[in-house]
Amino acid sequence: MILDWSEDRLRQALSVAAGPTSDYDLNPDVAPPGGSLRAAGVLAAFHADDGRLVLTKRASGLRHHPGQIALPGGKVDAADADAVAAALREAREEVGLDPAQVDLLGTLPPHRTVTGFAVTPVIGVIRGPFQPRAEPGEVEEAFALPFAHVADPSRYRVERRRWREGWRSYHAAPFGPYYLWGATARILLGLARRMQA
Repeated sequence: MILDWSEDRLRQALSVAAGPTSDYDLNPDVAPPGGSLRAAGVLAAFHADDGRLVLTKRASGLRHHPGQIALPGGKVDAADADAVAAALREAREEVGLDPAQVDLLGTLPPHRTVTGFAVTPVIGVIRGPFQPRAEPGEVEEAFALPFAHVADPSRYRVERRRWREGWRSYHAAPFGPYYLWGATARILLGLARRMQA
């Protein structure tokens, strides 16, 4: 299914009711650990001109999730008002996106990760010219994927790998050299499904 960029479709998707998602969605036999989750926010920022989505490839030397494809974002710090503020701050730090260029459309329900975070996906549209710049040390590459790939549920598939003495299933939507998978793929698949509703 080929989807043309439509800001209206994106806005309508945010009005579709949906519950929270989790890294455990495809692994019901794995019980999430107890304890409180740490709040985090990620920014799904689409260019207003053609809907391409800004993503990062995390630096290979990082302790957590090295080399993975991710939406700009991170944990909510004490100075952040909320997950939206954290997502905007991190996007400025990681890819040089000025928050004033982002037209915020809304948020998706939180996504629970196996690393103990409740991640709030923040959806926005980038207004005006923007060329992402990777933050040295944390981001290996800043790039964009086409809207037609991100917004098409048929591009996502289920794969699995060994994890903690067993097998773990997860969503993936590879595109060229970029292996989009895990929490980022699950969040974007949720958005893609809502755009089809």
